[in-house]
Amino acid sequence: MQMQEIRTIAKNFGIKTSRQTKVELVRSIQEAEGNFSCFATAIGGVCDQTGCLWREDCFDAAKKKAN
Repeated sequence: MQMQEIRTIAKNFGIKTSRQTKVELVRSIQEAEGNFSCFATAIGGVCDQTGCLWREDCFDAAKKKAN
């Protein structure tokens, strides 16, 4: 998902978006939704949150973070 889309979602939750990374914003949105704030922590592509909106981006971000 593109950053502009993420910022729009964050703003809908009343989250300030300035100076936050994608990981920080998504985790803030996850918390606001009442979910685990686990974005980019899916080590080895393992995650039990199958209905998560961020799932594919999460795997990509976790891979980048591991390298």
